[in-house]
Amino acid sequence: MRFDGDPTWLDNPVITQGLPTALWETLAMTAGSALITAVLGVVVGVLLHNSSPGGVNPQPALHRVLGAVVNVGRSLPFLILMIAIIPITRFIAGTTVGWRAMIVPLTVGAVPFFARLVETSLREVSSGKVEAATMMGATRWDVTRKVLLPEALPGIVAGLTTTVIALIGYSAMAGAVGGGGLGATAMSYGYNRFQTDVMIAAVVLLVVVVQLVQVVGDRVARAVDHR
Repeated sequence: MRFDGDPTWLDNPVITQGLPTALWETLAMTAGSALITAVLGVVVGVLLHNSSPGGVNPQPALHRVLGAVVNVGRSLPFLILMIAIIPITRFIAGTTVGWRAMIVPLTVGAVPFFARLVETSLREVSSGKVEAATMMGATRWDVTRKVLLPEALPGIVAGLTTTVIALIGYSAMAGAVGGGGLGATAMSYGYNRFQTDVMIAAVVLLVVVVQLVQVVGDRVARAVDHR
């Protein structure tokens, strides 16, 4: 679809009217999925670490099963994952299109990724601190809550920053298949209707959002690092 004349950057209605809405949809689906991913990812990551052979509560069977599920989730390309869980998305969101529906596959795709980052951060905590807390009578829950998570917090924040940036990329892909957002606008107008200015504007907005997320994430990670 082309509008009257040959639109330029400032008089193209897609840029002046459509892109702000698309940006909001991208931010909304990213924020929603990131919030859920942060909670579930920490829980799964803690379970992976604590149930491992060197964890505070070794459970080999649970660790193998949970690790296998996480590995399967990480190995599926996001596009295939979106298609595979369409029934789940429809059951939870009531639809499979729109940015609200896309929160479901975005979360499912991001939780395994973030959980592994959380597990890695927890593994890097000094075993001496864990042993000292245990010798002082701390329970497993106390060790996890008062030693492991606080010490691993900078790494967890950095991992969440990486995950949110990945979610922004996933959201653009989701937008291209009915999820709305900048991906849908770039595909519908920039690619299918040959409006190069729309494509460039969408890419610039995505780059700016990613840069802002990285800057904020780095500052938060430094702020919580008291080592």
